[in-house]
Amino acid sequence: MLLHRPIGLEMILALLMIPTANLPERAEPAASPGRRPWIAIRGIYGGVPTQIFDRGRTLDDYGVNAIWIGSGSVSRERVEELKARSPGVKVFAEFNTMHEASYLKDHPDARPVGPDGQVAPPPDGWQGVCPTHPGYRRARMEDFRRTLRAAPIDGIWLDYHHAQASWEQGRPNLPDTCFCERCLSRFASETGVRLLDATTAERARRLLGPDRSAWVRWRCGVFTDWVREFRAILDRERPGALLGTFHCPWSESEYGHALREKLAIDLKAQAPYLDVLSIMPYHARFGHPDDPAWISRQTEALGRSLGIKGEPGERLRIWPIVQLSDWGEPVPASQVREIIDHGTRPPATGVMVFVWGTLYPQWDKVELMGESYRAIR
Repeated sequence: MLLHRPIGLEMILALLMIPTANLPERAEPAASPGRRPWIAIRGIYGGVPTQIFDRGRTLDDYGVNAIWIGSGSVSRERVEELKARSPGVKVFAEFNTMHEASYLKDHPDARPVGPDGQVAPPPDGWQGVCPTHPGYRRARMEDFRRTLRAAPIDGIWLDYHHAQASWEQGRPNLPDTCFCERCLSRFASETGVRLLDATTAERARRLLGPDRSAWVRWRCGVFTDWVREFRAILDRERPGALLGTFHCPWSESEYGHALREKLAIDLKAQAPYLDVLSIMPYHARFGHPDDPAWISRQTEALGRSLGIKGEPGERLRIWPIVQLSDWGEPVPASQVREIIDHGTRPPATGVMVFVWGTLYPQWDKVELMGESYRAIR
């Protein structure tokens, strides 16, 4: 989710340069959604919205009661100041699990390997890390623990928790990884599937062919076990805090069952360790710029898959993150009410908007977000 998370200055400037003068606008913007008492969370993703405070306003003026900030920005001073300034606000951290590319500088053996036996190039620049590298896993778990100890956050969301891929776009780039010797040895040991005494390329052909179901099941299990460990750490370090995950918005069958077979995301297996699923139905970015209803269709499909209805007392919740910022495709202000409408339909019980760093310069959208948030609370 690299552009819905911490965004570099260069990317922010590039996004702000998207021309807006000739954007098509609907003649009649949709009406704000009515009151929705089942929506407990009305959030902003992407940092502390200081620009609201600078205008002499409060988060409550905009109906906002939750903020997501990157784990690198979490400090006791920042979180306590925000909570003091905005009574009742929830502060959540976003934590990068499998996309910490800086680790590779001193640990090149953690680079994912492709089916040809060579280091897999990062698709469209999205650099992943081998999920079985023990040093990388230890390092991320330590950073996770440090984040939880740093400040009184109300929860932490896993991000980039999937195999190396570039899927946050209309046409995803989904390479097969990782076929390093470490992954292959663990697969054989843990599944009992006998590997060929052959080259990596020959082994990979079999794993992507006759042994594919065992390979996919094992890969998903590796990523799920990370979630299990994150849960255990959270329960020890900050009992009562929520564990959420930002995840790909596809249904189980889309793109040839890519959710499991390419990204190694098994939400049914991860669900026992999670409290909140934050599906990422960025309608404009994912090729549906004129169809905000795609947001609620994907959310409903997730609910059906996991048996989540959005009813009181359910343990597992769905809080979508919806796109208001321009990213590739522009999002016209006339869509804001409709986007929040579809983002807050059952089974959703919370919602947040993407992404503050490039949203606040388009203040008309911020005002419309506030109008919609106030209307549903």
